[in-house]
Amino acid sequence: MSEPEAGIWQAGWYRFAKALPSPNFGERPTGAHVDLIVLHSISLPPGRYGGDEVQRLFTNRLDWDADPYFQQIRGTEVSSHFYVRRDGELWQFVSCDARAWHAGASAWRGRANCNDDSIGIELEGLEGERFEDAQYETLASLCPAIAKRYAIAFIAGHEHIAPGRKIDPGPGFFWPRLQQRTGWPVSRFPEGTVPG
Repeated sequence: MSEPEAGIWQAGWYRFAKALPSPNFGERPTGAHVDLIVLHSISLPPGRYGGDEVQRLFTNRLDWDADPYFQQIRGTEVSSHFYVRRDGELWQFVSCDARAWHAGASAWRGRANCNDDSIGIELEGLEGERFEDAQYETLASLCPAIAKRYAIAFIAGHEHIAPGRKIDPGPGFFWPRLQQRTGWPVSRFPEGTVPG
């Protein structure tokens, strides 16, 4: 790792994110090759923005009785490496050197269990709704920073790695915008999301 990168990353924690460690993580398997970024969308309850419910969910402190929707996810233990608020504010819950619990049953580029070798980024939003300019701005700096530290070869949505089970981030996410901002080749993106 170069000296500038060493200033940006510390044991898998990104300097420009607000750190809130989650207990929901594990070690990556021996030989895991971190080469995938997975984008998700989340809001709790669905469609409500601006609260701290996502942070509480990822740290096992959500009040399950605070909203009727929470009964559907009661007891869930999940996490993501990063969370991007509607205003672009960036949070980190798990070191990128570790395995966050964001993908579930999944497969991509011929490999199953995407949690093993991916970095998960949750966007505050709802499947099918548009995301904010500030969120694309944050992604445009975060994704290249991740790729400087890890050998990122692919980026996909939860919908691409778990088709039929997940639909996020959904049609409201504009993949060409992210491709243009990162300057990454079309081959890194899911087929059909970015014009060739």
